[in-house]
Amino acid sequence: MNTVRGTAAELDDHPALTTGARLGYAASGVLHLVLGWTAVGLAWGTGGSGESADQSGALEQLGSTPLGAFLLWVVVAGFTLLTLWQVATAVATGGTKDRLNSVGKAATYLVLTGLAARAATGKSGGGGSEQTTSLTARVMEHPLGQVAVGLVGLGVVVVGGYHVVKGWRERFLEDLRGNPGRAVTVAGRVGYIAKGIALGIVGALFVVAAVQNDPEEAKGLDGALRSLLELPLGTALLTAVGLGIAAYGVYSFGRARHARV
Repeated sequence: MNTVRGTAAELDDHPALTTGARLGYAASGVLHLVLGWTAVGLAWGTGGSGESADQSGALEQLGSTPLGAFLLWVVVAGFTLLTLWQVATAVATGGTKDRLNSVGKAATYLVLTGLAARAATGKSGGGGSEQTTSLTARVMEHPLGQVAVGLVGLGVVVVGGYHVVKGWRERFLEDLRGNPGRAVTVAGRVGYIAKGIALGIVGALFVVAAVQNDPEEAKGLDGALRSLLELPLGTALLTAVGLGIAAYGVYSFGRARHARV
């Protein structure tokens, strides 16, 4: 076990992997900038009617640009290396909390790697909301499936709340080395709060789906953002969240430079 942990520690500090992790954070910046732009376009009706305001839709939009194919493969490489670095960190670290945190992040970046790879190979299809609803419906067909969906929703709400607190109290600065500057700090604060709000809405929709036993209510990030338009001042609210998500993209570029890797 010590040998495995020692090897992981060496990989965790390897220049190739740490540089790859920084590339991954930059890839996250690109993704969130496009996602924020998509959300603002949705708010003002300037985007395409079939565009999904989620990670899959943002990656498809990125692929439609002149340099899209190249950028998508850069994003794939970045997320892949960031996933590997998080796995190495999870194995090398000694604390259970830190290990679980790294495992969770590795799983997230692995999913993003898959989404980016599908977009790069032209295999992504179907809106994110439809896929989420379909998966939720299949889960609800099983015993205690309704409970499972509700628990997932509550978990996502908790994660969203954690993002809001992390942003408001500027705890994200603990992930960085040195002072990243006022611009990165403000972008991080706004970005984490906006992401937390979006995640909270996603989780709430899952809870509603569970309570009403209606998988159509579970719509993922795209559906969560679109639901803002149904509220009073919906255009302004969605614009604010979209700009906040874009701000998280700006913070991610700062993190790529100042991250503790």
